[in-house]
Amino acid sequence: MIIYQHFTFDAAHFLPHVPEGHKCRNLHGHTYHLTLYITGDVLEQEGWILDFSDLKAIVAPVIGMLDHTLLNNIEGLENPTAELLATWIWKKVKPLLPGLKKIELKETPSSGVIYEGE
Repeated sequence: MIIYQHFTFDAAHFLPHVPEGHKCRNLHGHTYHLTLYITGDVLEQEGWILDFSDLKAIVAPVIGMLDHTLLNNIEGLENPTAELLATWIWKKVKPLLPGLKKIELKETPSSGVIYEGE
C-alpha cells in the first residue's frame, strides 16, 4: 500500500551555473508543490499505514526550512535546481520516514521532478 500527502511552500532562487542571459540566472520565485509517497503495511488496529497528521508533523520542520526563503542561502542548496532540491528534501525526510518511496516536486503546474532515492 502507498499513501501520499501534498505540501506547498513558496521560495525564491536563482541558478548561478546557467549561461549568461538565461532567465533562471535572475532571482525569481515559485510556489512549489511537494508530494511524498510512503509505503508500508496497513496497521491492523489503526487501519492505516501512518496517520496523516503525524506525517504532516514529521515534514513540517523541513518545509519550514524552505518556505519563504532564498534557497541559495541554505547549506547544500547553493545551486537549487528542481533536481537538487528534490535530492536535498529526500535526504532530510528519508531518515524521519523510512517508508518514503518517492517524492514529486513541481516548480510550476507543468514542470517538476520525481525522485525515488539513491
